[in-house]
Amino acid sequence: MNKIRITKQFSFETGHALYGYDGKCKNVHGHSYKLSVTVIGTPIADKSNVKYGMVIDFGDLKKIVKEEIVDLFDHATVFNKNTPHIELAKELEDRGHHVILVEYQPTSENMVIDFAEKIKSRLPKEIKLFSLKLQETETSFAEWFASDN
Repeated sequence: MNKIRITKQFSFETGHALYGYDGKCKNVHGHSYKLSVTVIGTPIADKSNVKYGMVIDFGDLKKIVKEEIVDLFDHATVFNKNTPHIELAKELEDRGHHVILVEYQPTSENMVIDFAEKIKSRLPKEIKLFSLKLQETETSFAEWFASDN
């Protein structure tokens, strides 16, 4: 049976700051992120299955990515919790802002690794995460491929 890749795209707004960075991105700023999620699998061959012909229902993939990534990161500010930004994070949280503290420098590269782990843990066993593309601007993005790991 043929393996097929399907892709679903998402968008969300997230702020972050890169502690210790030597450029403008050391300042708190935001991006209109675009996330492309590609999975691979075999289309369901059972004609009695309501999802006959699908690798995975796009709605099911959307639910996973929204719950694990989009709903959490949209309109949040992300900081590395192992930096002095923790003080800024606390101040923002005290003022009612949505803050996410992570174990890593919140670059697109590290975020896409984090997102891959979150998504992989939720996919049905017969579906594999093939790749992710996290675009932070129109011309800048990070990609994750299962084949590279």
